[in-house]
Amino acid sequence: MIDDVERWNRLAALLPDADARTVRDCWDIGEQEAGLGLLVSGILTHRLPISETVRAQLSVLAEDWGEREALAPRILRCRGDGRASVVELIEHGSSAVGGASVRGPSGRDPAHLVLVPWIACRRCGQVLMRAHDREPWGDLSHLARRYVVVSPDRSTVRREFPADAVSHAFEALLNECP
Repeated sequence: MIDDVERWNRLAALLPDADARTVRDCWDIGEQEAGLGLLVSGILTHRLPISETVRAQLSVLAEDWGEREALAPRILRCRGDGRASVVELIEHGSSAVGGASVRGPSGRDPAHLVLVPWIACRRCGQVLMRAHDREPWGDLSHLARRYVVVSPDRSTVRREFPADAVSHAFEALLNECP
């Protein structure tokens, strides 16, 4: 919980003081979803350059609060700072990978899930993916069922995380290069 507050406050500090205070207040009153929208809007409005790592952190935070789909297009529009980064946010698109081609650490086949590349590690090539169910009408489930870190060739799941552990999955991507 303390890590979440610290992370929230670090991101809010990117904004001018009055805007940052509003975003911090959103945390204090339990309006994280609104605060995320204000944070991203503030970054866009003030044309603040952010690193690719911060862009990925915003996406992870939005995912954690159920706002990633709504905020992803705006997060992707945030101005980059032009510096090299250890991670890259991968835009959602036609790059979904059927689970049948990926084996988990236990050797079991997560064929019922569709893996969507999300964040790549530029140091080692591993990719954090969201694992979704395919709905009966063909779309992917709104929320990820779990998160997986896959090998650079995307053939092996190296780590699996439950749906409520997106921050842990991101930390593993950042800190566990082979």
